[in-house]
Amino acid sequence: MDHRFQINLRGVIDLLSHHLYSSPDVYVRELLQNATDAIRARQLLEPAHEGTVRVELIEKQDGGPPTLLFSDDGIGLTEEEIHRFLATIGESSKREALAARRNDFIGQFGIGLLSCFMVCDELLVVTRSVKGDGQTMEWRGRHDGTYSVRASAHPLDRPGTQVFLVARPDAAELFTAERVRQLALHYGGLLPFPILLTAQGHTARINTEGAPWRRKYESASERRAALLSYGREVFGSDFIDCIPLKSPAGDVEGVAFVLPFSPHYNAKQKHRVYLKNMLLSESAENLLPDWAFFVKCVVNANELRPTASRESFYENDTLAKAREALGQALRRYLMDLAKDDPRALQRLISLHGLSVKALALDDDDFYRLVIGWLPFETSLGVMTLLDYRRSNPTVRYVSTLDDFRQVARVAAAQGLCVVNAAYTYDSDLIEKLPRIFPDAHVEPFSAAELPQSFEELTLDEREAVFPLLRMAELALQPFRCDVAVKKFRPKEVPTLYSSEAEGAFRRDVERTRDESDDLYGAMMDNMLAGAQGNDRPLLTFNFLNPVVRKLAGVADRTLMKLSVEMLYVQALLLGHRPLSAKEMALLNQGLLGLIAGRLEGGGEDSGSGGMH
Repeated sequence: MDHRFQINLRGVIDLLSHHLYSSPDVYVRELLQNATDAIRARQLLEPAHEGTVRVELIEKQDGGPPTLLFSDDGIGLTEEEIHRFLATIGESSKREALAARRNDFIGQFGIGLLSCFMVCDELLVVTRSVKGDGQTMEWRGRHDGTYSVRASAHPLDRPGTQVFLVARPDAAELFTAERVRQLALHYGGLLPFPILLTAQGHTARINTEGAPWRRKYESASERRAALLSYGREVFGSDFIDCIPLKSPAGDVEGVAFVLPFSPHYNAKQKHRVYLKNMLLSESAENLLPDWAFFVKCVVNANELRPTASRESFYENDTLAKAREALGQALRRYLMDLAKDDPRALQRLISLHGLSVKALALDDDDFYRLVIGWLPFETSLGVMTLLDYRRSNPTVRYVSTLDDFRQVARVAAAQGLCVVNAAYTYDSDLIEKLPRIFPDAHVEPFSAAELPQSFEELTLDEREAVFPLLRMAELALQPFRCDVAVKKFRPKEVPTLYSSEAEGAFRRDVERTRDESDDLYGAMMDNMLAGAQGNDRPLLTFNFLNPVVRKLAGVADRTLMKLSVEMLYVQALLLGHRPLSAKEMALLNQGLLGLIAGRLEGGGEDSGSGGMH
């Protein structure tokens, strides 16, 4: 046996009117929208009809709550349509015509009128239909879900609709003349039909100017100045530039404003969007590609589908195509800058580098235009890729910040220019270079390559450091670390720890195994057994360093071993390598050993066994 759902109408109205919309302010938007749609519906029957929306604030002489009256000369409703559309949640008078003429109407969900119950407890609708017998009907809806319909004792002299709202005490601040004017201008400033506000005996049109991107201007500079002034008025900020936007998909048109500051690249900009010239949202996030976070937009769309709350757009193929078209407009703007005004592009890159990099990865033509202008941090300072390639036939780079910190100082001293590609998009941009420019050469750089450029020792120098070399090999054998002694700069660096990627992987696995329980440790052993290659890290002592040369002459073998172990740990720390449990113990023992040695020596210089 089938059963029908039991619906608490009072609860449904409360849910829709108080929780579907973000603010009670939207009641003005919904009433303007219904009036506008009614006028457009009448224009389908009477194409010459122009239409006007009137808003009147009626103050009570006894100091009671004010009444707001919204009037339109649109199509109106018959008695049958009142029962069908005003008393059925989810039904819309536009729905029947929507499939054939979706572009003509803003609303389509049949629930907008419920937003009025956020500011009043009772709603009176007086309407006369163009299609009916000329009778004027009254519909009175209440917050508890009840309603009544009757013939009006005060018939309208022409077709149209009037909506009366009596302010609830807690919503009275929304019914002042200035507040109503602000809200009507805020939501309906771009509407093509006149909105006339009557308050305190005066009547004035609210929407006088329309969309600034549709106006005629004497010159391009005048247009730019007007649009930037509009952006300042809308967003309260002075923008760097403005970009016209247009998309056949969704019939979207508007303007994008280039931000004067650099937002976080993960921060999505919130845009002001209009639907058929009615403000839909000031916080739409899904209109532009993710990489376009360097602009804020004001646009109007005629063919995009709104969500039920009419505060954002529904994700579908049309929106995806519109988003791509608007992204292309931003691409063209940046490409024109690269061709015609490179200095302006450099200024923009300095502010919005991440967005430009993301676009370069996405668009090969744009990559060709801007890649040379993009700045990169290198071991020899910040430089553009164009300047880098003028002096270096091969682009050498490291992908992590730790790797760059390890090699930067030593590489710079050897005259090697290494790019720090650890920042967002940098590695991908550099790796893309040979795909776009076949003559370009790109190589990942490793600290393991540095010792190859170091100067070898003479025979006498090798003999002098032989005891240190032997002791270091024995001391570091438990850590599977090879040892070498060479000359390199800067001389202030006593050692350099370097390893290939395979060696770094093995080291990380070994450290994890030592810190894990037996079961997980066994899994790590299996990973080590299956690891390819036997690359061992290398600790290179710098013979130019005074401490290293002095250490080579230390007669005390215990002190030499302790010093080697401490230099090994120092090299790991300078390379930002996490210490294993054994290496941490080595650090602790070494520190205690050095302290004990100094204490046993009474704090005095211990001669050739000392270390300075």
